[in-house]
Amino acid sequence: MTDVNDAAALPRQPEPMVRAATIDDIKAALEAGWADLKAAPLFGLFFGAIYWLGGLALIILPAQFGYAWAVFPLAAGFALIGPFVAVGLYEVSRLREQGGTPTWSAVLGTVWRQGGRELSWLAFLTIFIFIIWMYQVRMLYALFFGFASLDPVLFAKALFLTTDGWTFLAVGTCVGACMALFTFSITVVSFPLLLDRDYDVVTAIITSVRTVQASPTVMLGWGAITAVTVFLAMTPFFAGLLLVLPLWGHATWHLYRRLVSFPTAG
Repeated sequence: MTDVNDAAALPRQPEPMVRAATIDDIKAALEAGWADLKAAPLFGLFFGAIYWLGGLALIILPAQFGYAWAVFPLAAGFALIGPFVAVGLYEVSRLREQGGTPTWSAVLGTVWRQGGRELSWLAFLTIFIFIIWMYQVRMLYALFFGFASLDPVLFAKALFLTTDGWTFLAVGTCVGACMALFTFSITVVSFPLLLDRDYDVVTAIITSVRTVQASPTVMLGWGAITAVTVFLAMTPFFAGLLLVLPLWGHATWHLYRRLVSFPTAG
């Protein structure tokens, strides 16, 4: 086990460099992501299926146990953990970029690669944000509808046919947008960065935020397109995620590679 004093004596890695994104970067990332998906479709289908099945569980189980109010926020918040689910897809793109052939052992063992512990911390942070999202929705539900559990039909009527329902939707959407913006800013390149390089989670998060700050219009546009696409993919019982998650996962890796670089030694 590394001693604290020895760890402190280790040379500090140079800070990653970021550049402003352009529309051409987005297009190139999507094209490269599509090429990866076509070249290794089974990996995309595997991770897309995990995300799809998880989404179905999140909308079926709450309704079955009398928590109809939780279905929509769970579906909306589910996108927050997408970057973590897509880590295996980043590994597929990384291996193909290096001229290698992705294997199941390499891809599924991603979390134990260098930076695995840091990836775990970032995953924990993402899940924690998702939990906070659900707690604030529960608080808003209690504020507008009380603590009684409504069946799906009564809840739908209260949600769309009453002033309290519309206010609940408006406030919840605003809060959700802020949380989604925060999550996007800290994860848009941090997950692929930790997979690619031996950096700590704080440096990865700071680099991700700096990437958004370098070109806020383009990056927030990318985030908005991602959110809309994921939402549309959820409408047919989450089935669209079988394609959207792998495509966006691969594209995110290539966008990271285009926007983040590292000082050469010497």
